[in-house]
Amino acid sequence: MTAIWLTLGFSAILAFLLGLALGWFKELFKVERDPKIDAVRERLPGVNCGACGYPGCDGYAEAVAKGDAPVTKCAPGGKDVADALASLMGVNASSEDQVAVLLCQGAKDKAPVKGTYVGVETCRAAKLSAGGTKLCAWGCLGYGDCTLVCQFDALHMGDDGLPHVDYDKCTGCGLCAQECPQQILAMVPRSRKGSVVLCSNRSVVKATVLKTCKVGCIKCEACVRACPEQCISMVNGIPVTDYSKCTSCGVCVEKCPTKCYQLLETAVIVPGKKLETVQA
Repeated sequence: MTAIWLTLGFSAILAFLLGLALGWFKELFKVERDPKIDAVRERLPGVNCGACGYPGCDGYAEAVAKGDAPVTKCAPGGKDVADALASLMGVNASSEDQVAVLLCQGAKDKAPVKGTYVGVETCRAAKLSAGGTKLCAWGCLGYGDCTLVCQFDALHMGDDGLPHVDYDKCTGCGLCAQECPQQILAMVPRSRKGSVVLCSNRSVVKATVLKTCKVGCIKCEACVRACPEQCISMVNGIPVTDYSKCTSCGVCVEKCPTKCYQLLETAVIVPGKKLETVQA
């Protein structure tokens, strides 16, 4: 019995001494935490979406406090958070809210499929294993990978097989654009006005485009010739608008034979409307 008590006593004393040693070493080698990190963290929304490129709000707060990251990277917080962080850090903030725009109108009844796909039903899997499921190699694959990564319930798959954006909820975090293997979700300033082509088919053969999608850009360049401001040019098979010149006159929209040209402010980014889509 005496041996047991001695063992217990020795263990208690040893544990006490180890505790003192650990406490002493902790104080000796501790790294002071910059209080500015906590101040930055308090101003972040706490969504931990990762759209800023850092491991959650804690990682971003530390980077901002150290001056390693700009104050405008928090998409969910938008301009209000950017301004708050800029005031705290003593820097200027210049950020503009962005939203996601799907550059494709290849709905189920517009873009035919190559055949029956049997495999993992994700866009990335379909692209890697079968090169996509539709005849159009550039269009939306329709399995909704983008909707699964959206942290704000701003993306939903429609009955037409395309993801639709709820612009009342979209924060412009960009996670959907990063996830899309087709790279057809573009991040656009919410306030942008002007025309955009809702097609990513880069084939220059008209017959091929019409065969793969009824609403694809057929590269007729009617928009280029008709534009009174001469702000449209063909880039890699896709008409591109120079928004510094575009006046939203709508001539290109009227001239487009397949109606793949739309105005951002009236047909695509529609404030106050949910799950807005463009009907061809």
